Amino acid sequence: MTAGAPTPAVSQSPRHLGALAQFGLVIVCVVVAGSAIVAGRSVSAAASVTGFQSIVQGTVPQFVVRCAFSHAATDDPIVFPGDPGASHRHDFFGNRTTDAFSTPDSMLGTDTSCQQALDTAAYWSPTLFDHGVPVVPQGADVYYRPGPRIDPTSVRPYPHGLVMISGDAMAMEPQSTKFVGWACGSGGDPQVAAPVCPPDAPLRLKVVFPDCWDGRSLDSADHHSHMAASVDGRCPAGHPVPVPQLQLTVRYPIHGEGHELNLAPGSMLGGHADFVNAWDQTELESQVRLCLNRVLVCGVISNKAEDVERPLPSRS
Repeated sequence: MTAGAPTPAVSQSPRHLGALAQFGLVIVCVVVAGSAIVAGRSVSAAASVTGFQSIVQGTVPQFVVRCAFSHAATDDPIVFPGDPGASHRHDFFGNRTTDAFSTPDSMLGTDTSCQQALDTAAYWSPTLFDHGVPVVPQGADVYYRPGPRIDPTSVRPYPHGLVMISGDAMAMEPQSTKFVGWACGSGGDPQVAAPVCPPDAPLRLKVVFPDCWDGRSLDSADHHSHMAASVDGRCPAGHPVPVPQLQLTVRYPIHGEGHELNLAPGSMLGGHADFVNAWDQTELESQVRLCLNRVLVCGVISNKAEDVERPLPSRS
């Protein structure tokens, strides 16, 4: 190459450079568009599986049961039936007799910590510790609603003896806040980490249970497979029966700074809750029929009711 001779890059015409630039831009746009489509599909697929409903109370049909803290024990009659002390520590609400030997039949007609005297179901969640000391919950609020976009008239009551678990006690990564999360007060949206809460809206653990049942099994080997979450307002084919979407909200006297919180068995990531249907079945069926199927709001709970007893309205 002689001195002063143009390099190949310089020798290319502006028209050629423009064509290359346009071609490169097309390639980039195609790649970006393809990525956006894939991402969009992923987001859409993730969003289609319903869970926590970010709503204002009173805008969807529901009935609510407020339960005091009953007792704590290292028992779990679902995962470790008949084996007392085999579990990490749990806080129990509702049925006061719940222990490792409890069955749905043994719970019927016994005492309950719930305001609704005929709700002898059992609810439990892992104990929260602050600086290594167990925190005594203020109580639990239990919301029964149709799943998001589910036809309320199609919702059926849980069969007697149905058990459910939501969340993963052994989670090593953040769980979906569609089903497990922390919030301040009754109206806060769930977050992965426990937020710093004001005094008038203390800390809550919120756990949402699946709202579709397979129609056959009261339990399954993994305690999950007989249930599923609705998808875009419909129950999956393998779980065709819509049941109430149960949301358990555990209330703690925790607010402000200076806390060192941990959940049994050892991580704040392991939020979960358990449910055994030992309701008076006639009463449960009545609540579903009169409140959910008729699209009525039967009771609400606000942040201002921390220490106020609010009985459900009479159906008379």
